[in-house]
Parts: sequence; structure tokens; C-alpha cells
Amino acid sequence: MNTIKNVPARVLSRRPGHSLEAEREQFDKTQAMSISKAINTQEAPVKEKHARRIILGTHHEKGAFTFWSYAIGLPLPSSSILSWKFCHVLHKVLRDGHPNVLQDCQRYRSNIRETGDLWGHLHDRYGQLVNIYTKLLLTKISFHLKHPDFPPGLEVTDEVLEKAAGTDVNNIFQLTVEMFDYMDCELRLTESVLRQLNTAMAVSQMSSVQCRLAPLIQVIQDCSHLYHYTVQLMFKLHACLPADTLQGHRDRFHEQFRSLKNFFKRASDMLYFKRLIQIPRLPESPPNFLRASALAEHVKPVVVIPEEAPEDEEPENLIEISTASPVEQQNVSDIFEQTFGPPNGVRDDRDLQIENLKKEVDLLRAELEKIKLEAQQYITQLKAQINSLEAELEEQRKQKQKALVDNEQLRDEVEQLQRAQLESSRTQGLYVEAEKKASATEMRYAKLKEKHSELINTHAELLRKNADTAKQLTVTQQNQEEVARVKEQLVFQMEQVKRESEMKLEDQTLQMEQLKRELEAKKEELTQIQSSLSHSKQAGSELHSQVEALHAEKDSLRKSVSEKECELLSVKGLIQEKELLLNQEAERSAKEIRELQGKLMEKKNQEQSLQQKLLNDQFGMLQGTVKEAENIIQDAIAKLDDPLHIRCISSPDYLISRAQAALESVNSLENGHGQYVTNMTDATGLVAALAQFAHLAADTIVNGSATSHMAPTDHADKLTETCRDCGHRSLGYLNELKDKQLLRQANLEDVRRTLQGILQLGQELRPKSLDIKQEELGDMVDKEMSSTSAAIEDAVRRIEVRILNSCTDLMKAIRLLVMTSTNLQKEIVESGRGAATTQEFYAKNSRWTEGLISASKAVGWGATQLVESADRVVLHTGKYEELIVCSHEIAASTAQLVAASKVKADKNSRNLGKLQECSRNVNEMAANVVASTKSGQEQIEDKDTMDFSGMSLIKLKKEEMETQVCHSLLRIGKQG
Repeated sequence: MNTIKNVPARVLSRRPGHSLEAEREQFDKTQAMSISKAINTQEAPVKEKHARRIILGTHHEKGAFTFWSYAIGLPLPSSSILSWKFCHVLHKVLRDGHPNVLQDCQRYRSNIRETGDLWGHLHDRYGQLVNIYTKLLLTKISFHLKHPDFPPGLEVTDEVLEKAAGTDVNNIFQLTVEMFDYMDCELRLTESVLRQLNTAMAVSQMSSVQCRLAPLIQVIQDCSHLYHYTVQLMFKLHACLPADTLQGHRDRFHEQFRSLKNFFKRASDMLYFKRLIQIPRLPESPPNFLRASALAEHVKPVVVIPEEAPEDEEPENLIEISTASPVEQQNVSDIFEQTFGPPNGVRDDRDLQIENLKKEVDLLRAELEKIKLEAQQYITQLKAQINSLEAELEEQRKQKQKALVDNEQLRDEVEQLQRAQLESSRTQGLYVEAEKKASATEMRYAKLKEKHSELINTHAELLRKNADTAKQLTVTQQNQEEVARVKEQLVFQMEQVKRESEMKLEDQTLQMEQLKRELEAKKEELTQIQSSLSHSKQAGSELHSQVEALHAEKDSLRKSVSEKECELLSVKGLIQEKELLLNQEAERSAKEIRELQGKLMEKKNQEQSLQQKLLNDQFGMLQGTVKEAENIIQDAIAKLDDPLHIRCISSPDYLISRAQAALESVNSLENGHGQYVTNMTDATGLVAALAQFAHLAADTIVNGSATSHMAPTDHADKLTETCRDCGHRSLGYLNELKDKQLLRQANLEDVRRTLQGILQLGQELRPKSLDIKQEELGDMVDKEMSSTSAAIEDAVRRIEVRILNSCTDLMKAIRLLVMTSTNLQKEIVESGRGAATTQEFYAKNSRWTEGLISASKAVGWGATQLVESADRVVLHTGKYEELIVCSHEIAASTAQLVAASKVKADKNSRNLGKLQECSRNVNEMAANVVASTKSGQEQIEDKDTMDFSGMSLIKLKKEEMETQVCHSLLRIGKQG
């Protein structure tokens, strides 16, 4: 429990002199600050120290009451990041907190569920993760409440698992299904997190990415235990049930196995997890449950959480204060920019930097694996040397025992010598032999001391080797801690062996000193012995055998020294071999770099080919559009000479609007052409502008031809040629777009000039009345209406003089029509002008006013022509056909006048009804004129042909067209 060891004492126990209430207040304050720091809206991972303090708080109060009292007040619906970090902290509290936390969380299940449901209905990236995480937490709480044998940390022994599963196959079956559901919730969270990271092209060292990845550490811990338990339970089920019955279980396990293996592999490749957790490796294939012996091959995956670095701890302040100076922060920012590039840098540079970093990481990973292998070899060698040292110490222990035995033998000999005091002469020889034995013992002690010195030197050599190993391991990154711990253990073991050796040597020294004292005592006793012993020869032979044994021991010690020298030579050979391996690794790295450079060049070539294909596709799309535009322009040019098109007409105003639209499309086409020349990988702008230009130019050419059919001869010919020139200029521009070399120099100035010519001709063909100023329109209407009335009255008087009753009736009907129209016009002006004057009303409605003027002029002109034609008929100088034509013109003009008045009139206006009635009366009178004229023509039986010599073909055609238009307006008026 490193977390409990490193916590300040004031969190765990009450300080002297403080009351329980003060301690509780301090505890609540600390917990509130830790919760606020751990669960916030910053897109960064939860700091371990804050989560640890919250967990320790649950152990302090034996529950999660304080945690939930602050957690339910958090504004979780306002921030998805806040909800995500709340779920992360709750997961850690469930796993590592006090066992009573589970019951406290059960009381707040509804809060957890409401948070998940809220964010599940919203389209928020963190919100979707929160929805999945809350389902996982609810499943976790339910599972551990139902199965109290499994703590929330999921770490139990196989015996506990056996006890929880029991012997009932139904219970085992149900427990397996629940663990599968548990695992599905865990894997669903991992898949959602990794899927979001894939779409964002994220780097695991970014704080926003780490905020999503941090909870997966607890998921990895849960999944490793769940995987082990499901394997155990699956083997138990297969031992009790047929294989066909468990096919669904096997399929589900295999799917979870693939998902978990992919997740562990991806997580192992992320730098973020490398320093925080050691992820286990799963086997290449899932266990074969159909073979019972496969259970022995199963290896439990073990997750290792490295000990936290000391610098991660800091005093328990109530306010976090950044200790980094602005200069240090700037240096960190500069290092980040040098490593990952500027935040808004070019995408390709960042990709290249990421690829370089990945290559460096792969090289460092390979070097780390190699160094770990070498460290393992060194550890093995050191362990072997420790075993040899232990064997030598055991040998010394045996020699000590032997020395004790010798000591006992010497005591027995002394006793025998005391019993043989009569044999003084022989005792003197025994004394000499005893001195030799004492000297031999001293020599043996010296040899043992030399052996001890050799052991010390060997130990120092091993320490130096261990130091060299530590120096090599310092180049590694995050696995240095493990090697350092092994080194510390070895050093500790070596120090322990050294201490034991020194202690044993001291014991032997004390024993030797005791033996010396005993020998001195024996010397004093032997000075008193005067007789020799009868068995001194036997004792001498035994001493001689002991001397020979000591010589043999000396030879064995020399042999061990030679073996140590051989080991030293072998160590040097290993060092040379490692240097050779390093050189080979460097050559292999250089070869891999060259291969990667070749792949990079190949990728560049592929990008160039794709770029060229894109250019060709865009150019092909442009050519298709150019071909379609050519067909449209050519079709418009063909209509200039089409006889069927002669009957089509158009007004100058419409031609002007088409020409202006075509000129605007020319500007758009120039912009699209410029964009395509700048970036030939995108022709969409040019294609769209080209399609619009083709349709508008063709429309202008067709309407120009239709307008020329009603224009004077000179203007008609000029307009037709200008339209034809515009078509040819447009085709020339399109031909330039077909050639890649001429495409950049293609120019639309000639096309623009011809369109401007069409626009100018259209403006020249507009009726002159349209040039009247708006402020003069009102007076013009009154004058025209007055002059029309005067002309009609004059015509009526002239008709009355003549005996043309039908013409007189028609003129009267026209007069009534004009008067009614005048009244309706005044009504319209009075109802529509408001506070404005009549002239201002006419100026405001200029289009309507111009139409009304044109209709009035037509009615007046028709009445005048009717009178003149009637005069010529009466004088026998005219044709009856002229009267018929004039009658038709009057009917058409009347319909035009009614239509113009109807535009602004109220539908319920009485004057409008009267005007429509007068229009019908005029049509009836015109029909009477036509009938009477035809009747008179039949009576006179005029056999002369009609004389149209005075009218040009263009004028007759114009009158025919105007008559058709008037008839159409007449039909509209009748329908209205």
C-alpha cells in the first residue's frame, strides 16, 4: 500500500491538541478540494494524487458518504467532460476504496443512471462515452452486490473462485453469463474510446487524448481478472456439459478474446500506458476448451502497476500553485513545438514528424528489449555467482565443523597424554607434534583468511560488473525502475552475503583464538609430562593424514582460483560478443533506415501518380463540359438560319436582360478559369461557370435572333451578325480550353465585346417612350388619353358625316371604352397613391404606366386608321380589307388596354366591370364592321386584287405579330 504510506499523517490520524470536530472539518475540506481538483471541466486526465486522497478518505471514514455528499452537487448535466471524469473517479473509488463504498454507491444508482441517460440522448462525443461508462458502473455495482465473494477490485484466489462457483452446474452457467456481460460492458467502453481517437487522428501524449485514455487503466485491470475467471469457468462447464450445449458460450468467448487481444495490443503500443501500467500479453489463439489438458497451459494474465515516482508527491496544499517559471514553461512549449511541430502547421510536416517519432520509438523499443535481455543474462550470471559463493561458504562451514572435530580429537589426545604421564619421553615427541599441528592450524587459518580476501575481491568485481550493468540500463526509458529494483536486490543480497561471510570469519577467528588459548594451556600441561605415550606413532600417523588432507584442500583452493580466472575470461568474451551484437544491430538499423527511405520514395511516386490522375480526371471533366457547351452554342447559332425560327419573336427588354446575365456569367467564367489555372486539381468552379455561360450565351443568341424579326432591316441585320459573331467567339474560346498549352492564355475579351454589342443594339431597339423621364409619365398619360379622346371624337364626327353606321357604332363603343378606362385610371391612382401626388404615383409604377401609354396609343392609332380607311372606301380609293384589318387592330388594342388597366385595378371595382363590358361591346362592334365590310365587298364584287405595295414585308410581318399578341391579350381579358 504505497498510497497509504505516502499520505501525510494528518489525513490518517488526529494530531494532538486538535478536537474531533476540527479534524472532521479539516478532513471535509481536504476531500472537497481533492474532489474539485479531480472532477472538473478541464480536458485533461485525473491526477493520481487527487484520486488517491479521495480513496484514502473512504478508508478513513469507512465509506463514501463524504464523496457522494459532494458528488451529487456537481453540475454533471452541464458538462460532458465533467461527467466523464466523475465516472473515472467513481470507478477508481469502487476498485480501491473501502469495501463499504459498494453499498454507498448502490444508494445512488438512480443518479448514475440519470446522468448516463441524459448524455445518451445528446449528440456529444464525451456524452456518448459517459452513457457507456455509466452502464459499465451500474453493471459493476450489481455484479459485486450479487456476488460478495468478488471484491470490486476483482482480485480473488482460485479457491475463492471455486467456492463462488460451487458444484451446481446451473450456478456455474449463470456466473459465466454474468461475467460475459461484465466483460462486454468493459470492451464496449474501450472500443468507443479508441474509435473516437481514430477519427480525430490523435496522439496519446496530448492532454485531450489522455483524458479519454486514463479510465482504460482500470478497464485493463478489470479485464485481466475477468478473462482469467471466464477461462476457469469455461473449463468447468465443459467438464460438466456436452460441447454442443456450450457452442454459444464458446462463440461469445472467442469474440471477447479477439476484442481484448486487439485492445491490449493497441494499448501496449501507446506511450501513455507504457509508464503507467504493464499490460499482459494474451496467447496467439484462445484456449481449446474441448481438451481438458489445455487448462494446464493457461497462464493467468498479470497487470503490473509501477510504483509512482517520488516527485509525483507534493505537500497537501489547498490551492495548487504552478512552480514552473515562465521561462521553463516557454522552454517546455519550445520543446513541444520542436517535437510535434506548431499547432497550426502543415499537415504533411506533422505526419513526417509523427513517422520519425514512431521510428525512434520502435528503435528505442528494440534497444530496450535487447538491454532487458542483457540485464536478464547479467542477473542470471550474478545469481550463478551468488550460488557459487554460497557453496564456498558452505564449504567453509564444513571446514569449521571439521576444525571443531579436530579440536575434540585434540582434547581426547590431551586426556590420553595425561593418562600416559609415565611415558615422558614419548610425550616430548607428542609435544613437538602438537606444535606442528598448531602451526598447521595457523597456516590453515591464514589460508582461510586469504580465501576470504579472494571472496571480497570477487564480490568487488561483481559489484563493478553490476555498476556497468546499471550504466547500460540508464539509457532505457520507463523499464529502468524494474532493473534498478533488481540491482538493489542483488546489491542487498551481496551485502548480506558479505556480512554473513564476515560474521562467519569473525566466528572462525574467535574459535581460532580460543584454540590458541587451549593450545597454550596444553603446552603448559605438556611441560609437566615426562613420559611418552605408547600410541604416539598412531597419533603421528593420524596427524600426517591430516596434513595431507590440508594439502589436498590447498590444491582444491588453487583449482577454484583457476576456475575464477576462467570465469573472468569468459566474462570478457561475453563483453566482446555483446559489442559485436551492438555493431550488428547498428548495421541492421541502418539497413532498415535505407529500406524505409525506399518506401518513402515509393510513396512519393504513388502520390505523384495519383496527383497526375487527379489532374487528368479534372481535365477530362472539363472537356466533357466544353463539349456540351459547344453543342449548346452551335445549336443557338443554327437557329439564326432556321426558317422555323423566323416566327419566334422577343422584346428588346428581354434581350437586354439576357445579355446582362450573359455578361455577368463571363465574369464568373473568368474567375473560375483563373482558379483552375492556379489549382488544376479542382475544376469544379470552372465547370459550373462554363455551364452557366453556355446556357446564358445561347439564350442571348436565340433571343437576339428573335428580337431581330421585329426590328428594322438595318438593325435586324446588324443584330443577327452580332449574335453570329458572339457564337463564333464563344466557340473559339471553347476550342482554346481543349488544348492544355492554350488553356492558360484563353481570353474572353472578344466574347465580352460581342455581348456588349448585343446589349447596345437591344437598348437602341427599345421604344422611345421608354426614354421619357419618370416625372413626365403622368403628364404623358393625360396628354395621350386627351389626344386619344380627341382623335376618337374627331373620328366619330367624320364617321357621322359618312354613311357608315357600323363604323360609327364602333367608334362610339371605343369612346365609351376610353372614358371608362379614364375613370378606372383615376380610381386606381386615387386608391394607390396615398399621400403622394399623381406624378409620383406614375413615376413609382413606371412599368405599368408605360404599358398603359402603349395601349392607349394603339387604340388611338386604330381609330384613326379606321377613319382613314373608311374615307378611302367611301371614295372608292381604298380596299375593304383595310377596314377589316383596322377592326382587328382595334379589338387587339382594346384587349391590351383592358389588360393593362386590370393589373392595378381592384377585382371588385365597378369601373373595372364596366370596362370589361365596354371591351366586349367594342369586340361586337368590330365584328359588325367586319361583317358589313365583307357584305359591301360582296355587293360591289370588287375583282381587283388587294394592293399591299405600300407596305413593306417587314411592316406587314410586324402588324401580323402585333395582331397575334393583341388576340392573345383579348383572350386573357375575356377569361378575366
